[in-house]
Amino acid sequence: MSLTGKRALVTGSTSGIGLGIARALADQGASLMLNGLGEQSVIEGIRQEIRDRSGTPVHFSPANMANPGEIEQMIQQAAEAMGGLDILVNNAGIQFVSPVDEFPVEKWDQIIAINLSASFHTIRTAVPIMKQQGWGRIINIASAHALVASPCKAAYVAAKHGIAGLTKVVALETAPHGITVNAIAPGYVETPLVTGQIADTARARGMSEEEVLKDVIQAVQHTGRLIEVSEVAELAVFLCSDAAASITGSVQSIDGGWTAC
Repeated sequence: MSLTGKRALVTGSTSGIGLGIARALADQGASLMLNGLGEQSVIEGIRQEIRDRSGTPVHFSPANMANPGEIEQMIQQAAEAMGGLDILVNNAGIQFVSPVDEFPVEKWDQIIAINLSASFHTIRTAVPIMKQQGWGRIINIASAHALVASPCKAAYVAAKHGIAGLTKVVALETAPHGITVNAIAPGYVETPLVTGQIADTARARGMSEEEVLKDVIQAVQHTGRLIEVSEVAELAVFLCSDAAASITGSVQSIDGGWTAC
């Protein structure tokens, strides 16, 4: 499988799943624009590491994914820097855990903005570029929570259900233009975000972190383990390939059997 000559933008790609996907795309020959938060020196180290090991150009945008204007500017900058945009991976996301009657309004607004609305803004700006090229791959990183719910995650679950719906609508609209649009719905992946969720969920539910890992995470993932970032990244690479040209509008579960129940 080769993505040589393809140009990709991955949001939220300075750590976790996004970084894993960015590395996997570059390893297949795609040029990259990274996006995310972190210290400038750390991000520059990531950019150089990917560039040096893959031999592909790697750019970076610090666009705030809660700001539609910055998002639109990022898409245009990516297309200008790389000469087009073939692959868009919407991965940026945040989490907050709290009972709904205690859920801070500002946290609801922030999660909806970053986990859902940001994908709308990247897609609406990227689709005209992909239509002009006659080829495109859009991958939205959803969650098992796009299909099922968990307590104390009202905003996150609402946003991820929205991502599933947005994926299907845009897939129908873009199918005649050589563009596929799919969502990947991981369960609990071994990332800093999930590690933080364990502690937050323990506080919200009055449990120990060990109880959360055993009774909340491992209880739903029937494989009994956290998912590896590389597993999600390889699925993303496949969805970008010509072999996946007829897969569009799908929500691809990778959750250890969680949503099979």
